[in-house]
Amino acid sequence: MKLLRVGTVGAERPALLDETGVLRDLSGHAQDIDGALLANDEALASIRAAASSGELPALDAAGLRVGPPVARIGKVVCIGLNYHDHARETGATPPEEPIIFMKAPDTVVGPDDTVLVPRGSVKTDWEVELAVVIGRTARYLDSDEQALAAVAGYTVAHDVSERAFQIERGGQWDKGKNCETFNPLGPWLVTADEVPDPQTLGVRLWVNGELKQDGTTAEQIFPVAEVVRYVSQFMTLYPGDVINTGTPAGVAMGQPEPKPYLRAGDVVELEIDGLGRQRQELKDA
Repeated sequence: MKLLRVGTVGAERPALLDETGVLRDLSGHAQDIDGALLANDEALASIRAAASSGELPALDAAGLRVGPPVARIGKVVCIGLNYHDHARETGATPPEEPIIFMKAPDTVVGPDDTVLVPRGSVKTDWEVELAVVIGRTARYLDSDEQALAAVAGYTVAHDVSERAFQIERGGQWDKGKNCETFNPLGPWLVTADEVPDPQTLGVRLWVNGELKQDGTTAEQIFPVAEVVRYVSQFMTLYPGDVINTGTPAGVAMGQPEPKPYLRAGDVVELEIDGLGRQRQELKDA
C-alpha cells in the first residue's frame, strides 16, 4: 500500500494512493497515519480489504498539499557516511560501525514544502536518502530477519544539511542537521511488502534540473537490515520512528571548488524507485 497524508499543515488527513493512481480517503478507517496505526495489524488489514473492494471514496488531488506520510514521529535517527561512493567522493574512510546522529522530529515537512536556507548559511547541501519507518517496538534485535520484520515501510527523505554549521562550528553534527524544514519526507509510506529488497533501489536528485545524485542502495556500507539491528542495540525504536539511511555520491560538499551549495531560489527534486518524488523550492529563513 501507498499511505499518505493530505491537507494543510497541522490538518492533514489519511489517504491511500491506489494501484491506478487514484487518491482515496482513509478517514473512515484511520484517524491518521502514525505509529499506532502502523503497529495495528488488524487496522492495516481492514484498510487493505477496503482498498481491494473499491469502497474507499476518491479525493480530488488537484491543489491538495501532501504532508509528511507519518504523523507524531517520535524520533528521526540518521546514519552518516553510509555509501561507498559517498565516502570516496569526500575522501573519508568508510566507518567500521554505523555513524549515528539525530534530527528533531520538528525538522520534518512535506515532500513539496518550502525548504528554508538558514540565516548565516553559506554551505546548505542536499542529500537524498531512503528512509525506513518502524512498525514494531524494537530493542536488542538479534538478526537481520528480526530487523526487517520491524519495518513498516519505506519513504523518501531529503536530509538537508548545512556543512559549515555541521563541520566547522565545533561540537556535534546536530547544528548543521536540525535547522527548520531540514527533513522533507514523503510523498508516500510504501508498506514493506511492496519493497521486497531495499538494497536494489535507484536514488536520484536534481538541482535546478541538473542531475546531481544518481545512485543505488546497493552501494550502502551498512544495509537496511543491519542499520535497524544496530540502532536497536543503542536505543529502543518505536512504531512511527524514522531512520534516514544515508546518501550516495553527488552532494555539493564532494564536488570541486567552487562547490555549488544551495541558495534561495534553487529548486531541488528527488526520487527513489517506487517510493515517489519530491520537489522543493528554497527560500531564505
